Amino acid sequence: EAEYVAGSLAACQANWLQSLLSEMKIIDNITVVLKLDNKSAINLAKNPVSHGKSKHIETRFHFLRDQVNKGKLSLEYCPTDNQQTDIMTKAVKRDQFLKLRREMGIVSFDSLN
Repeated sequence: EAEYVAGSLAACQANWLQSLLSEMKIIDNITVVLKLDNKSAINLAKNPVSHGKSKHIETRFHFLRDQVNKGKLSLEYCPTDNQQTDIMTKAVKRDQFLKLRREMGIVSFDSLN
């Protein structure tokens, strides 16, 4: 449930960014790919059938499902070990941190000299 709600909030941000980029004539009509590490959240967003376990999720959080159905947002499974955003939000082991940092294109000051 928490992953689904977080995905819905991310979908709102993605929608805002899409509108901004479209207004600025930078990018128009793109499908944003949201990478989640929770297969249940992905299935809940892709399946419009109401589940007993998900009935308590507020309607406002179904924005994620709506964006997927409209084709504005695509969901992909991304294993936790490959979630680049984790280095910004969680404590990760040094090796994991260096790997994700490298994938994001972030370099240390030491490597600039």
